[in-house]
Amino acid sequence: MVFAIAVAVVALPTVASGALSGPASTTAITANSTTYQDSSGENAAAPDITTLTVSNNDAGVISFKIDIPNRAQLTQDMLILVFVDTDANPQTGDPESLGADYVIQVFGGEAGLFRWDGTDFTRRAGDPPATSLIFSYQNGITITITAAELGNTKRFGFAAIVIGGVTIDPVTNDLDFANAVSDIAPAAGAGFYQYEVRITPPSLVTKRLTPTPAKPTAGRAFTLRLVATRSDTGAAVQNGRVTCVGRLGNARLRAQVQRVVAGAATCTWNIPVAARGKTFRGSVGVTFEGLKATQGYASKVR
Repeated sequence: MVFAIAVAVVALPTVASGALSGPASTTAITANSTTYQDSSGENAAAPDITTLTVSNNDAGVISFKIDIPNRAQLTQDMLILVFVDTDANPQTGDPESLGADYVIQVFGGEAGLFRWDGTDFTRRAGDPPATSLIFSYQNGITITITAAELGNTKRFGFAAIVIGGVTIDPVTNDLDFANAVSDIAPAAGAGFYQYEVRITPPSLVTKRLTPTPAKPTAGRAFTLRLVATRSDTGAAVQNGRVTCVGRLGNARLRAQVQRVVAGAATCTWNIPVAARGKTFRGSVGVTFEGLKATQGYASKVR
């Protein structure tokens, strides 16, 4: 496997067009996480991978965190590669890299995503744009990318290689590995680490229900406003189908307003003058893209 990856490294371009680099994604990666341990101290002169943690959140953002404690900073001579078998099938992808379908490359301050085209890892028209690919470095590298840009992967195998001592030939402008030292995880012959992307189906979360006025009042309009957000993105629902239910005792009140207004599912009822002292019971519901949120309310009419 070391030989196969070394061949792939030489074949890869050094910079990907449009690649992004910079601080780690602000999206929290908490939904699913797996940690892998690598042997350490194989070569004191080489970058030493110790721990790898892969995680994903419910938005499908995948994070690769590779700890390299003996390399506190990312230096210009370091080349980092993550080979990903996105369909978990070694019979597809690069046959010399255990079926890897994609390679993420970090070198010279740039991150690039390359896809196996049957002959080489390249970027072609129609490939995922890799706009989500970013990285940060502190005693190791953290790379984030969406599952959508890795072939909508649900389960994948992966390996990482970190190489130090890489230079650029001033004549040919090619990468020079004459004095390179490296570490690979998992160890040669161990295959790929395996990871399953797990995403909790999104739902609508009730954030608050606001009555106006504070209590239903006889002879006045009464409004309930429900703010609901998506569990996966935190975005407030801005449209959808609103359901309003209002009752005074056994009598049902018809809502005068029943729609989303300024990011809130809004229901307005006219409270009869004779309703003072009775109990108003209502609920507001909103349905958006098949997701539903409902909140009930009860109070005596003043």
